[in-house]
Amino acid sequence: MESVLSRYENQITIFADYLEEFPDTDELVWILGKPHLLKTEKSKLLSDISARLWFTYRRKFSPIGGTGPSSDAGWGCMLRCGQMMLAQALICRHLGRDWNWEKQKEQPKEYQRILQCFLDRKDCCYSIHQMAQMGVGEGKSIGEWFGPNTVAQVLKKLALFDEWNSLAVYVSMDNTVVIEDIKKMCRVLPLSTDTVGESPPDTLNASNQSKGTPVGRPAWKPLLLIVPLRLGINQINPVYVDAFKECFKMPQSLGALGGKPNNAYYFIGFLGDELIFLDPHTTQTFVDTEENGTVDDQTFHCLQSPQRMNILNLDPSVALGFFCKEEKDFDSWCSLVQKEILKENLRMFELVQKHPSHWPPFVPPAKPEVTTTGAEFIDSTEQLEEFDLEEDFEILSV
Repeated sequence: MESVLSRYENQITIFADYLEEFPDTDELVWILGKPHLLKTEKSKLLSDISARLWFTYRRKFSPIGGTGPSSDAGWGCMLRCGQMMLAQALICRHLGRDWNWEKQKEQPKEYQRILQCFLDRKDCCYSIHQMAQMGVGEGKSIGEWFGPNTVAQVLKKLALFDEWNSLAVYVSMDNTVVIEDIKKMCRVLPLSTDTVGESPPDTLNASNQSKGTPVGRPAWKPLLLIVPLRLGINQINPVYVDAFKECFKMPQSLGALGGKPNNAYYFIGFLGDELIFLDPHTTQTFVDTEENGTVDDQTFHCLQSPQRMNILNLDPSVALGFFCKEEKDFDSWCSLVQKEILKENLRMFELVQKHPSHWPPFVPPAKPEVTTTGAEFIDSTEQLEEFDLEEDFEILSV
């Protein structure tokens, strides 16, 4: 651990200067819905990038499934990117988009609890163990590389067991987002006064009641919206570039999953025609909870130079992410999509009001009946048979 920490101490000297790699420009840098002007807001930009939770390859964790790999180096990069997108949603859910991280500063208890959701242990809700084993139900062997859509489907299923964060995860099908289906999934009845005490204090319904949501009126379950896309055949079609960049400007943006074949990155923003991304391809040693119940978070924030790539070098298979904490956030997102995405003749994706009549009926996903609860629900691949995989088929238009 000392060697890891010393390496990060050395990177502090890099931290203040790494924007020298950026061109001298008056253009805005967009990071997850927030604009930064390079010439006058360099420090804010640096802080904004370093505040994102950064998940990389790890080694020396307990073997996945008891006998599987004890490192995800070489195969877990898309899983780590999925973790980063989800972690950003949870930060927005509990701390807000404007929350910032400072080295060695005491953080809110919600931050520590979010971080613990992603530790490399089988009893953590979004651990590499849970994601890899859930991927078996999506046709991926443990140790096999995931694509953007597969990791989205895995996160959707794992979220069903996460009562604390209480997220509704919607993964679009056939490049189409259906407003009716999302509202059906996210609008939930507040708990009655007889049942409030039976739920964890941080659940959605209890928090909404404390804000004065009338009993019997639908509350809103925070939404993680993932839109898997195919933006070309062998390479990204330039006609999609402007619309793709617009998504990073939206206040609801969680960035994008993508990269190159078998080489995934978490894209968090752009400058001009260059995408800015967090790279999971660094192998670090497993970090566990300390005796006082906290996690040493030094290796979960990237203090290295933010990396960039030309958007046209992006593999056409991507997944966009958005977070809507309240219904008004989703309505605002729909308006932005109508204005910025649907104006193009060749649209990146579709937004429709009603469920298409030729599709199977929409049924909001529900937690299957298993013998254990919470994050401990998958101890073997046999339990994956509880999931109805047919309802999650996806057709990606070319």
